[in-house]
Amino acid sequence: MSMDLQRFHATFFEESREGLDAMEAGLLSLEEGSRDPETINSVFRAAHSIKGGAATFGFESIAGLTHVLETLLDELRAGKRALEPAAVDAMLGSVDVLRALLREAEHGQAADPAAVQAVLARLNAVLSGQAAAAPAAAAQKEEEPEAWHIGFTPAPSLFMSGNDPLRIIRELEHLGPLQIAARLERLPGFEQIDPMEAYLAWDLGLIGKVPRSKIEDTFAWVVDDCELEIRPMAVPAPPPSLAVEDAAPAAPVAAAPPAPAAAQGAAPAANSAAHEAETSIRVSVDKVDALINLVGELVITQAMLKAVSGGLDAAHAERLSAGLDLLERNTRDLQEAVIGVRMLPVDAVFRRFPRLVRDLSTRLGKQVRLRTLGEGTELDKGLIEKIADPLVHLVRNSIDHGLELPEARSAAGKDETGTITLAASHQGGHIVIEVSDDGRGLNREKILAKAAERGISVPDNPTDTQVWDLIFAPGFSTADAVTDLSGRGVGMDVVRRNIQALGGEVQVESSAGHGTRTLIRLPLTLAILDGMTVSVAGETLILPLAYVLEALQPQQADIRTMAGEGRVLRVRGEYLPILSLSDYYGYAGQRSEDPLVVVVEGDGQKIALEVDELVGQQQVVVKNIENNYRRIAGISGATILGDGRVALIVDIGGLVRSLRALPQAA
Repeated sequence: MSMDLQRFHATFFEESREGLDAMEAGLLSLEEGSRDPETINSVFRAAHSIKGGAATFGFESIAGLTHVLETLLDELRAGKRALEPAAVDAMLGSVDVLRALLREAEHGQAADPAAVQAVLARLNAVLSGQAAAAPAAAAQKEEEPEAWHIGFTPAPSLFMSGNDPLRIIRELEHLGPLQIAARLERLPGFEQIDPMEAYLAWDLGLIGKVPRSKIEDTFAWVVDDCELEIRPMAVPAPPPSLAVEDAAPAAPVAAAPPAPAAAQGAAPAANSAAHEAETSIRVSVDKVDALINLVGELVITQAMLKAVSGGLDAAHAERLSAGLDLLERNTRDLQEAVIGVRMLPVDAVFRRFPRLVRDLSTRLGKQVRLRTLGEGTELDKGLIEKIADPLVHLVRNSIDHGLELPEARSAAGKDETGTITLAASHQGGHIVIEVSDDGRGLNREKILAKAAERGISVPDNPTDTQVWDLIFAPGFSTADAVTDLSGRGVGMDVVRRNIQALGGEVQVESSAGHGTRTLIRLPLTLAILDGMTVSVAGETLILPLAYVLEALQPQQADIRTMAGEGRVLRVRGEYLPILSLSDYYGYAGQRSEDPLVVVVEGDGQKIALEVDELVGQQQVVVKNIENNYRRIAGISGATILGDGRVALIVDIGGLVRSLRALPQAA
C-alpha cells in the first residue's frame, strides 16, 4: 500500500525552520565562547533531524547539504577538530542556504545554485583542513554571477504599508544597469481599478557583479508583502519579458522511499518529540483566526441580548439578567483563553537579531554586544509578524549610525564594545518594545540643519522631543553618503507609519554622547478591546479604554482660549488642548449645552476630548474599515453594538498628531 507523504510536508517545513533557528542560535553561542557540550549536541540533532526528514520526502538538495554539515558537526562534538572561525562561518552560511532550499521546496522559489555549491565547497574545505580564515562575504564574492534576474510581484496591499514599488526599482538602478519589464496580467478593467491596490509586477534584469545581499537589502522592507525571486542569469540577458517562463517554480519532487539511514536517523527525533506531542498540538493559524472571529460574534450577540433585556420588566427579567451576567463573565473568559492561543513570546522576533548584529557589526568593523530583556513577554501573532521589519530597521540604524567605531569609543572613554538593548514589557493594556544603544546619540544641530535644507517646518525654539520627531519626516536622512545600508531617506517614516497602522506609537529619546532610545507602544491584540462608549451629536463613538485617563464635567472658569493654541482646559494645574469630537468628525446633530470631557493620552501627549454623554464601558470587537471601505483620519476601526448599530472606534494617537499639525498648518 502506497502512502501519500505530501500531507506531512507542512509539518516537516515548520519543524525544519524551527531546527534552523535553533542551529543558528547554537552556532552564535559557540562563537561567543560557550563550551557547553549540550550546545553542539543540540545543533547536531537539529541538522540530523532535518537530514532525515529531507531524505524521507525526497528533497535531495537539502539532504545532501545537511549530510556534509552533519559530518562536520559530528567531528566537532567528538573532539576530533577544534572550533575555528572558518568553521562557524561555513556552518552559518549553510543555515542561510538551507532556508533558501526550504523555500524552494515549499513555495517553488528557486534557490541560488551558485550559493549552494559555494557553501558546500566551504564545508568541504573545512573538513579537509584547507579552509581559509577569510570572512564569509569574501568567500561568496568570488561566486557572484555576471547578472541577476529579479521577479518582483507586490502584494495588492503593498501601498497600505507605506511602500512604493517604483522607489524600490529606482534603488536597484543605483546597483547597476537595469532591464525592466512590467507584467500586466493582474491589471483589471478600468472600472474595477482600486487606486489603493498594487496590480503591476516586474521582471528585472540587473547587470553586473552585485552581491546578492545588496539586492536583498533593497527589498528588506517589503519581503513579507511580495513574491520575490532572485536568481543568476546569463549575459547578455534576453529581455525580461521573454524570460517569464524561466521564473516558473520547479516541478515538485516526487516523494522517495525513506533510506535506511534516514529512517534510523529520524527515530531518535521521533522519540525525543514524543513527550512534546503529549502536551501540545500544531494548529493552523487560519483555524485559530476563525475561532477568534466566532468568539467576537459571541461578544456581539451577548451585548445584543443585554440591550434587549434592559427594556424588560425587572420583576420578570431577574433570572434572565442573572443568566446574562453569567454569560458575560463566561464570554470574557472564553475570549481571553482563545486570544491566549494566538499570543506568542516576542522571543519569536528577538531571536533573529543575534545573527543580524553579528553579520552587520563584522561588516562595519564595529564591536557590538546584544542584550535582550523580557523575551517571554507575549504579543498577538499578527502583531509579531508585522513588528519584525520595523525592529530590524531600528537595530540596523543603531549599529550603522548610533554606535561609534572601537577607536572612537575608546577615545571617548567608553568600552570599545557597544551595547544594543532589545527589551519588551507589559504596561497597562499595551506592550512596550524598546530599542536602545549606548552610542553617540542624535545630533540636534545636524537634524535642524537638514530640516532647514529640506524646507521642513520647525517650531520656534523647538524642544528636544520636537527635534527628534523630525527624523520621521518622509525622505529625511542625516547620512553624509549613500551606502547599501543607509542614506536614501527611506526608513524612519515607514517605521512610524507601520507602527501607527497597528494602532501603536513610536517615541525617540536621545542624549548626546550617551545613546538613543526608541520606544514602541502596541496594543496587546487587534481583535477585541475594552472601550468607553460616548455619545457625540447623536452618534455613538468608542474610546479605547487603555488611552483614557479620566472623565469630568469642566467648569467654565477652567476653560481658556490661547492665541495659536485654541481652547485649553486646566486640569490640576496642567493646561490641555480641547478637541471637540463633534467638530472634528463634522457631525451636524444636536449637541449638549453642558458637554463633558474625557482626558486621554496618546503619542506622549494628553488632550481633552469634548463629548455630549458618557454611555458606559463594554468590550467591543474590532472590525477593519480599510478592508471594506478606506482609511479614515482619526478612526482606527469599527464595531457592532448590541442594538445592531455600527459605532466607530476613535484613533487617539491620530487625534493627537492632527492637533500637533494644526498650528503648523496655520
